[in-house]
Amino acid sequence: MAKKWTFIAIVSYLLFGAFIYYYLFIFSSGSLPDLYKGTSADPETFLNANEQVLSGEYSRIRNLLFFLGAPFEWLVYFLILILGISRAFEKWSAQAVKYSFFQSAVYLFYLSLLTFVLAFPMQYISYHFSRKYQISSQTFSHWMKDEIIDFWISYAIMAFLIYGLYWLMKKFQKRWWLAAWAVFVPFTIFMMYIQPVFIDPLYNDFYPLKNKELETKILDLANEANIPANHVYEVNMSESTNALNAYVTGIGDHARIVLWDTTLNKLNDEEILFVMAHEMAHYVEKHIYFGIGSYLISAFIGFWLVAKLMNKFIGKYGETLKMNKVSQLRTLPLFLMLISMLAFASSPLSNMISRYEEMRADAYAIEMTADKKAAVQAFQKLAKEGLSEVHPPILVKVFRYGHPAMAERIHRMETYPITKKQE
Repeated sequence: MAKKWTFIAIVSYLLFGAFIYYYLFIFSSGSLPDLYKGTSADPETFLNANEQVLSGEYSRIRNLLFFLGAPFEWLVYFLILILGISRAFEKWSAQAVKYSFFQSAVYLFYLSLLTFVLAFPMQYISYHFSRKYQISSQTFSHWMKDEIIDFWISYAIMAFLIYGLYWLMKKFQKRWWLAAWAVFVPFTIFMMYIQPVFIDPLYNDFYPLKNKELETKILDLANEANIPANHVYEVNMSESTNALNAYVTGIGDHARIVLWDTTLNKLNDEEILFVMAHEMAHYVEKHIYFGIGSYLISAFIGFWLVAKLMNKFIGKYGETLKMNKVSQLRTLPLFLMLISMLAFASSPLSNMISRYEEMRADAYAIEMTADKKAAVQAFQKLAKEGLSEVHPPILVKVFRYGHPAMAERIHRMETYPITKKQE
């Protein structure tokens, strides 16, 4: 049966890959709607012919890798499960150490290392094309350093989470999913606090904005928006990328305004102020709290569904796969596969909500700055430097885009009826 399932899984993945390739490279025309032609949203007005070609090529490659990535993860977890690899990892971990926490840690290390190795070729392909199209500025050694940091941070966090999860599965056999969700709530909030202060600096250097005149302008905007910030930080992202970005992160007293140095180098002050006003809007309109709330609701539903599906799967195939209860460590690939599948299936809804919030933030920013020219030019430069797809195919927009398409954003800013008086 394992051979049959393996064959079906691999063939299904290859057929899916062929469909996605056809959709992205042949079926989708990428033509711009007449509404945007000749306007500031038309790529021909801000990209030269070569940049338009590069943008189309790079976008299709990125989209292909995205759609191949999640199903590949499911395929890996499925094969680890049905080929008995997970059972072997559980057996080796039990033989290696005595205490249950360390057994789960050893098991997770085996699993994490194997999945890291199997996913590495696709990760490297993504890195290769980002270098080829001059989006990434990382050397291979720098990229590998970040990959290794990612691995160990994820492993350290997951080691505690997985131990806690399987302890709860044993303690609350029928309602473990509810107990797990109850623990998940404070953990999520805790991570919101420590991410900007302790984890982000592991990847890049953060320091106060050197341009004090610009910092004063940004803090004036923050004061107008009632954001409790005394400093603006810049981060040396130019060591990693040529793309542009800025954000307001953290909650409460941990709120931090951050500008990438690439943004500082490639946008003028007015454009930067528009971008910062956009980011501040997320703080002002409590998007971070709505995000946490919706995330916790979806997690509640997700844990419940996973529990139901795991019980059903083990009830039907447990004897064949030598799994007789959910709380066995060998079921972890099944748990992770189902979580990933549900996250992918729910992404159209979460992306739709995110696009609405981004649209609100754009409106807030243009009202606050009352500078259409700066808004339009900022979005054009963001698209240009990141080789962004101005008008993506519908499946790409639905599954990938947490922001409105750039053509929509530029056109909306160009035609926005500003109510704030120009100064």
